[in-house]
Amino acid sequence: MAGKAPLYRKVAGDLRAAITAGEYGSGARLPAEDELARTYGVSRGTIRQALGALRADGLVTSRRGARRVVLGGAGGARLQSFEELRSFARWARSLGEVPGGRTVSVDPGEASEEEAYHLRLPLGERVFRVLRVRTLSGAPVMVERTTYPERVGELVLAMDPQLASHADELEAHGILFVDAHHTIDVVPADAADAELLGCGAGEALLRERRRSTDPAGLPLEWSQDRYLPGTVAFTVRNSTGSRAMGRSLGGS
Repeated sequence: MAGKAPLYRKVAGDLRAAITAGEYGSGARLPAEDELARTYGVSRGTIRQALGALRADGLVTSRRGARRVVLGGAGGARLQSFEELRSFARWARSLGEVPGGRTVSVDPGEASEEEAYHLRLPLGERVFRVLRVRTLSGAPVMVERTTYPERVGELVLAMDPQLASHADELEAHGILFVDAHHTIDVVPADAADAELLGCGAGEALLRERRRSTDPAGLPLEWSQDRYLPGTVAFTVRNSTGSRAMGRSLGGS
């Protein structure tokens, strides 16, 4: 029997829903920690954990000891933080959205030079290329193109095409995604993007390229996700003592 979810998650969920519903607009201050603690009947430590979860999602400022300020700027886009590696489905559920997915195709083939490099495979090694459209509460928001090494791709091939989360199913088979390198840029929608997302060909899409690895550091996927503008925004926390995310000019 599964245990109850930690109290801070319930508090964070309630506050997240209130922010999403517009009860606290951009620039608004949340109630003080002691007031929230009284409202929910929990300790201030629990409230701090809940606010930490909201900060990780990019929803509030991180100034401890002061009332948290609600961040704006995404025009209604869902905020996804790079502080924690979570699958699309788990991230969506944390926002109260219903994640969905439809596999369009799973094609075996020989690794290209780019795929071989990112997956650390010999050129021409057998890989599986998966094309999916991802939805949030029924609305298409992203086209996912992922290349898997053979051992992972064969598992994906056997999955239900309507499965909401490949990551959850792979985890059940002992395939764990524990680390990822992300590159964010903008690309024009191609014909497949336009058809699957209902946008115009050539429309600008937010692209996230990602290589994920297992606990031993072995690559599990090389993926590029293309999001409709205004549907998602990415946040990252850094400091002078951390180099978790880099920037580059140009490139492909």
